[in-house]
Amino acid sequence: MSEHVIDFRSADDHGHFRRALGRFATGITVVTTRTAHGKLEGLTANSFSSVSLDPPMVLWSLRRQAPSLESFATSGCFAVNVLGTHQQHLCRHFATPRDDKFAAVPHSIGDHGSPLIEGAIARFECRTEQVIEAGDHLIFLGRVLRAAHRDGEPLIFATGSLCGLALLPPAPPATDTIANQESAS
Repeated sequence: MSEHVIDFRSADDHGHFRRALGRFATGITVVTTRTAHGKLEGLTANSFSSVSLDPPMVLWSLRRQAPSLESFATSGCFAVNVLGTHQQHLCRHFATPRDDKFAAVPHSIGDHGSPLIEGAIARFECRTEQVIEAGDHLIFLGRVLRAAHRDGEPLIFATGSLCGLALLPPAPPATDTIANQESAS
């Protein structure tokens, strides 16, 4: 199997970069907010990550050209709804521009004002702590004010496709060399 390499110091190949990033499997979320005027916003995102346990913090990023950027930047809060495999349709629904993305989607309004998607396998209600400029995106750093989770298989995005978990058999016991290296760390 051959390895595809691009040196970004001498070339710009966004497609290559995207394909390389696609080898890192991510969960699928719908990030939501509610503006000061009561408009509900939501979009599909796979840029979600945990940041800190104490205090509980998460992050996600949004491209600067996103139509909902101003809503997220000024609302002061957001919710991250982690989708399960039973919610593939919501992944596509919230990735498609439409006037009212919540009209036919069962949801409630969380304690902190953001829409919460019914059936999500995890939900994080957050206060925006900081917005960081990073290239063609903005990173939203949020303090988690409330979290909930339920059983379910997470919806995953990898190599350009949606998928679910494929559990692997237990790993063989570590060799002495690996075990010694890990215990020395």
